[in-house]
Amino acid sequence: QVQLVETGGGLVQAGGSLRLSCAASGRTFGYSMGWFRQAPGKEREFVVYISWSGSTTDYADSVKGRFTVSRDNAKNTVYLQMNSLKPEDTAVYYCAVGITRGVSRRPADFSSWGQGTQVTVSS
Repeated sequence: QVQLVETGGGLVQAGGSLRLSCAASGRTFGYSMGWFRQAPGKEREFVVYISWSGSTTDYADSVKGRFTVSRDNAKNTVYLQMNSLKPEDTAVYYCAVGITRGVSRRPADFSSWGQGTQVTVSS
């Protein structure tokens, strides 16, 4: 059973930066990871995918060039560096473990969701 804990959210002004962390406990060896976000009244939205090795990533167009995902498998932690934040980035951010082979953007292809961390970007 994998458990994920997201941290690093907060309130930031537009143009600012935040770094989210997703710490995993339990068996995570070989698993890809994903970050998603959900704003009030909206469906959960894909943000980024990263493979186990970190060599393959896939970003949503809305964050490409501003967000960077990385992972430290020795620490069982995945990071999301968010720069040039915009008010429309405001959401609860979740990490999850990929349960299918290959790149995916579908929430159904991920499991063991964390509790989320709130990111609020003021204009």
